[in-house]
Amino acid sequence: MLGFPRSLLQHRTLLWRLTQREVAGRYRGSVLGWSWSLLNPLLMLAVYTFVFSTVFKARWPDLQQAGPLGFAINLFAGLIVFNLFAECISKAPTLILSQPSYVTKVVFPLELLAATSVAAAGFHACTSLIVLGVFELMAIGSIPITALWLPVVWLPLLLGCLALGWLLSALGVYLRDLPQLVSVGLSVLMFLSAIFYPVTALPERWQPVLLANPLVLVIEQTRRVLITAEAPSFLYLLIGIPASLILCEWSHQLFGRARRGFADVI
Repeated sequence: MLGFPRSLLQHRTLLWRLTQREVAGRYRGSVLGWSWSLLNPLLMLAVYTFVFSTVFKARWPDLQQAGPLGFAINLFAGLIVFNLFAECISKAPTLILSQPSYVTKVVFPLELLAATSVAAAGFHACTSLIVLGVFELMAIGSIPITALWLPVVWLPLLLGCLALGWLLSALGVYLRDLPQLVSVGLSVLMFLSAIFYPVTALPERWQPVLLANPLVLVIEQTRRVLITAEAPSFLYLLIGIPASLILCEWSHQLFGRARRGFADVI
């Protein structure tokens, strides 16, 4: 029996309130407020599209007829996945350290901090999906019905972010260099995750190496269901969902053991 779903369900009301506070706090005090949730992905999409499709003349093989917009929606689908992952992982090493009162002064379910981070990143990813849908209508005239598979395709991604969130937030209490290492790792990962190019653009001998990166698999499956109107790979779901559940459970148990020493270190 998995323990982490029971723990999250037990504190679901608190998790919902923390997520609301996290999302609302991101743009608190800014002039445009919530509008930044849509403006951010729009501006990011405009910059990347100009650089790669206009300056570098890049074209996506499957959507040559759609021109720059075809390149833009493929690039943006990859960026949405990567940004969701990066938002969770970049915050994880300092999640516990940034809330010392939760550790030392009150009884608080610390595992909710990572879950809140994943839920807030998921909200921002959903706003980016709205922008992607608008650009798909402009580029190819429709949004494929296979887009309904997206929650299932993203389940391993969300569980993986949660697992890494618990693991990195626990390690971050003891290893203070971890935020810098994670920052460098994410910069490298951005260019090794097939965001700016399809996997098939690489020589065949290098494609298996790239596909060993789980983030590449999620990005490719996301493009299948959102852009090329294909059902997700059965093998991806068959292996990805059980593996991410096991990783999540293991990480949750490890976090539970590590938290006993948080108060002494902080």
